[in-house]
Amino acid sequence: MYDERPAWAQRMEAERAARGWSPLEAARAMKAHSAAPLPDDKALARQWRRWESGEIEPRDHKELIATVCGTTTHAFFPVVHKRDGRAEIQAASGMDTVDIVSRLRASDVDQATLDAVAITVDRLCSEYAYMPSDQLLIEGRAWLTRVAGMQQQRLTLTQHREVLVQAGMLTLLVGCVEYDSGGQALRRAAEGTRQAALSLGREAGHPLIIGWGHEMRAWFALTRGDLRGVIAAAEEGITAAPTESVAVQLWAQKAKAWARLGDRRQVEVALDSGRQLLEAMGYPENPENHFTVDPAKWDFYAMDCYRKLGEDRLAETLAREVLRAGIDHDGTDRSPMRNAEARVTLGVVAARQGAVDEAVSYGMKALGGERRSLPSLSMVAGDLGSVLAAEHADEPEAREFLSHLRTLHSA
Repeated sequence: MYDERPAWAQRMEAERAARGWSPLEAARAMKAHSAAPLPDDKALARQWRRWESGEIEPRDHKELIATVCGTTTHAFFPVVHKRDGRAEIQAASGMDTVDIVSRLRASDVDQATLDAVAITVDRLCSEYAYMPSDQLLIEGRAWLTRVAGMQQQRLTLTQHREVLVQAGMLTLLVGCVEYDSGGQALRRAAEGTRQAALSLGREAGHPLIIGWGHEMRAWFALTRGDLRGVIAAAEEGITAAPTESVAVQLWAQKAKAWARLGDRRQVEVALDSGRQLLEAMGYPENPENHFTVDPAKWDFYAMDCYRKLGEDRLAETLAREVLRAGIDHDGTDRSPMRNAEARVTLGVVAARQGAVDEAVSYGMKALGGERRSLPSLSMVAGDLGSVLAAEHADEPEAREFLSHLRTLHSA
């Protein structure tokens, strides 16, 4: 049956149910997290019921509700934000790609050309989520070559730093796509690319690029199972860029590592540190840029941690929120890589409950996506494989999934 309530109202009910709370207990949790006085428990519980029904919107308590549920305001109450990167380049600069490349070959570079390059880099970083990796790798490397060539032209000091910054962002992007591809040669190349990005960030004095250089090291270590390496890289990155958005993702990587080490307390400390930092940052100008931590991504981080900790109700609730945010009204995956991991999470929960057919269905759909980060997907899908192998190894559907998983691992 179709639920006509706003998404935030449905989520309020789901979050409360996942914690086993009554509306009265939810109201008491709000009061425990609030620095300001609130109505008495019963009145606040009645208000919670009205919010859950979608009858009224909790205009003055959105941040508090998000805090109670361990997420951010904009993740719970999302802002609709769509951009057309290519059209934006044309509108902002009056140039298309051919014009920009032509200007890059001139002996002098004007500010309009630098602005167009910056918008182009932003557009490429925004296409990371869905563009086929081989296509994005070719385009990213081509633009990196063009931008690197600008350093041979006559530039002011300010222009030189801007070129270094754009080259650094492109280098980060290329390194991520190289690692996504999964082959040993490209994974080795990705480490060299990461180090090059880190060097460019240091030369430009750009904390965000430096921070992402450390974040990539944490991500690589996580997919290899080097959990202490994840924590070390994350701590180094947080020290280098403590107030940049990348620090949010570094806290998340720490939380993921602690979850795999089974330390629930450290998971909660890391998640809360990252959540508070993200909440304070407000809504990003372009949430689709891969190197911007958009609010909805926090649910994705927490989902991974709770799946590893065996908190199935919380993990399932967050997985459904990830899919709600990552699928367009026409059913198209807007965030295919996040959605794949959310489907694996739902598969793990189903497998733990004995619903093998449902678990395998989720798992096969996750593995069948065209846009994939092979190391990350292999790591996460391994959780589902472990449950199926341990508890349902005699089921034909489970054996079929495990066969597909071995193919993925070999890739």
